Amino acid sequence: MYAYIALAGLWILAGCQSKKMEHPNDPFQHFYVGTYTDSDSQGIYAYALHNDGRLEHIGLAARSENPSFLTKSTDGRFLLAVNEINEDNSGTIESFFIAGDSLHFISKSTTGGAHPCFVTVNNSGYVLVANYTGGNVGLLRVDAQGQLSPMLDVQQHTGSGTTDRQEGPHAHSAWFEPSGERVISVDLGTNQLWFSQLDTTGKKLVPVDPQHVSMAPGAGPRHLVFHPNGRWIYVVNELNGTVALIVKNEKTGYDPGPAFSTLPADFDGPNTCADIHISSDGRFVYASNRGHDSIAIFEVNDEDGHLRLLAHQSTMGSGPRNFAISPDQRYVVVANQYTDNLVSLRRDQNSGLLTFIDEIEAPTPVCILF
Repeated sequence: MYAYIALAGLWILAGCQSKKMEHPNDPFQHFYVGTYTDSDSQGIYAYALHNDGRLEHIGLAARSENPSFLTKSTDGRFLLAVNEINEDNSGTIESFFIAGDSLHFISKSTTGGAHPCFVTVNNSGYVLVANYTGGNVGLLRVDAQGQLSPMLDVQQHTGSGTTDRQEGPHAHSAWFEPSGERVISVDLGTNQLWFSQLDTTGKKLVPVDPQHVSMAPGAGPRHLVFHPNGRWIYVVNELNGTVALIVKNEKTGYDPGPAFSTLPADFDGPNTCADIHISSDGRFVYASNRGHDSIAIFEVNDEDGHLRLLAHQSTMGSGPRNFAISPDQRYVVVANQYTDNLVSLRRDQNSGLLTFIDEIEAPTPVCILF
């Protein structure tokens, strides 16, 4: 393993030097694209976002089955990908060593439920996986060599909502709080946020009191973002097209606040929300609409956390399932699942507004990871 990593390190050095020679005056940011592989895709792809917003396809980084959501270890050495499959009622997760534009497979483990659709990892290497069809959250760990542990614990959700998409639990994402070991699981099916504590001694998720916060009936929570001030959470609701404010209460946990529509007032077509991100300064929140096929741009009121809808930017494609703000905060890259394209949008850091710059083909893209 150590010899392998050393060789990979030499490969990285050579690769970086080659890229600098090719583009001496054009710095760019690498990113990976997770896909569904039931059509033309073969797995995880590498792309580049150039300094002027141009997108470049680099190539296939790793073969993988339905790598629909990606994340990196906090040290940036390893990439984790869930395989959104139903394999004996349990999906799988894979770990890769990041070697420049290539990913080298390390290990694979089960996720504790069917159709995993989200993964995240904390500073201690604990991994959370949300299993959509399984309606549960799996806990694993990745070690310093990128090796995934067997399943450590599974938190099973119970309950239902009020719509035909909410006949039972559907865990859609799971998050470590930035300030501690508390875990927030977002369940579209039960229409709730689930709260638990990571017990590192017993290596399990322990429910806390209160265990749930319910969203508006039929909302269908999907993803969330934490405001940098640590007091506000914004939850994007897939089914009713809103972003809900959740306010942290030191005594009782989190309290539901108002919700804000992601759509223009005159839009009456079908729509589901998908992804949400916040600028690093906490001034702007962005959410994607599938149907309206846009990014809704919100300004944050710095006194109470309420949102003001500023504008909508077309995603220049259909089904923006996922998007990401570039590390330098200058661009937003969008994955349009149904039109097989990626789009780059320049972000004005003062106004928060977005402007179309470039697009490029990508096979069934559903996740962007810088």
